Amino acid sequence: MRGVLKKLKRPAKRLLDPADWGSFRSFEPKSRHYGVDRGTALVRHYIEAFLQEDPGDVHGVVLEVASDAYARRFGGSRIELTEVVSIAAGPGVTIVGGPAFAAAAAEEHFPCIILTQTLCFIYDAKAALQSCHDALQPGGVLLLTVPGICQISSFDDGLTGDYWRFTAASTPRLLGEVFAVVDVRSYGNVLAAVAYLHGIAKEELTSQELD
Repeated sequence: MRGVLKKLKRPAKRLLDPADWGSFRSFEPKSRHYGVDRGTALVRHYIEAFLQEDPGDVHGVVLEVASDAYARRFGGSRIELTEVVSIAAGPGVTIVGGPAFAAAAAEEHFPCIILTQTLCFIYDAKAALQSCHDALQPGGVLLLTVPGICQISSFDDGLTGDYWRFTAASTPRLLGEVFAVVDVRSYGNVLAAVAYLHGIAKEELTSQELD
């Protein structure tokens, strides 16, 4: 006795709400510079929201990458001194080198390190985190932001390399291999993600859309 196999037809799919792509149906983003040429980079909205949640963490001698703008803004009178680390000399830069260099030169020196949107450009991300850990005083705080989704930075990719994007699962696991206490917070939504990939500026979305 032979069994009979019948091929079942799949039900036809019907688009009930077809997407209206408009000017976004393009292979090129609106901006190749994260929207800085259109206004404020959208990601700054989330970075600043994160730093505002626990501003008391920014105090004493603070190490920041590229500039001390966030240290000054969120630390205010709690700041004793700021150190700025960059891979190239420039205005305000006090330490030339990467975060690992800064840590080696100042072990257990900083009560606070602000490392925003930098870890993705360091291939050995765990070693960089270990360097930050070693540079912190006991009980010190690393305020770290990393991208979950964004364009490849052509400038940084040509300078140091653009290697990583992080998730709410990978970030606490990576940090937990170095730090004893980890608090990871995620920000954004699908609209903000699409806008960020296209280089749409912060001013082109409402606060309600961003939050």
